[in-house]
Amino acid sequence: MGCCNSTATADGAYEPSPFTKFAAVKQTTDYKESVVSKKHSGNYKVLVVCTDEGRFEMANGKVFSSGNHPTEVYLPLLHFKAAGFSFEFATASGGPVALEMWAFPTKDRHVSALHEELKPLLASPTALASVDPALKGYAGIFLPGGHGAMVNLPSCGALGNLLRAAHELSLPTIALCHGPAALLAGREGGEFPYKGYKAVSFSDKTDKFTPSIGYIPGPLPWLQQEALRKEGMLVANESEKGEIVVDRELVTGDSPLAANGIGLRAAPMLVEAADSAANSM
Repeated sequence: MGCCNSTATADGAYEPSPFTKFAAVKQTTDYKESVVSKKHSGNYKVLVVCTDEGRFEMANGKVFSSGNHPTEVYLPLLHFKAAGFSFEFATASGGPVALEMWAFPTKDRHVSALHEELKPLLASPTALASVDPALKGYAGIFLPGGHGAMVNLPSCGALGNLLRAAHELSLPTIALCHGPAALLAGREGGEFPYKGYKAVSFSDKTDKFTPSIGYIPGPLPWLQQEALRKEGMLVANESEKGEIVVDRELVTGDSPLAANGIGLRAAPMLVEAADSAANSM
């Protein structure tokens, strides 16, 4: 295999090429510990919606070994934890969370410690259909990225019900990188709730380029920005700069570069939502 060809794994899937891993996979992160001005002191949780399907078939039939990106999962959660929240992980089937472990920042002690702490939750998440449809006790929903977020979450009706409920309740909904693809579940079984919302995500332009450097083993079968725009979302970015956009209850970030910032931006929103819900009881 050349340096820019995706690498075959034992199960017949493909990981990014050695060149791409060297260039794009960081062993540490830009995490900076939160200075929390107001902390949640109750029992509200953040619902972390992940994928349980890490095998993503490309348009050419090759399978990408994907899942959720560890940095995109854990950096925001570090800030949410500092703000006083616990977590409930949920997947479409209730099967274990699939992570892109080839992208794990192995020299980041904060991420590594949280990963070890949350391993039992990742191994036994809640099935999305079993989550309280009224979202009682939840401060918000977090949709981390990694291409795995494009596999089965966009067509998950149970997730669609929860997204529409969060929209009606104005609960913060946080989506990062390829996580915004999971917002498409909002059209399953009801009206898409984010028409007219401004957002950013990992760009279609970059996703079209990455097969050429062996990040993914072929062209994607569909493109998330194109699909979100068809539903009426205003997704403008064409590159990844760590940009974050807040539009009403929806918070989006464009890539792993936005993982730290989106945690800092969303944590106070979660505290406000939880305190507001608690005070209304």
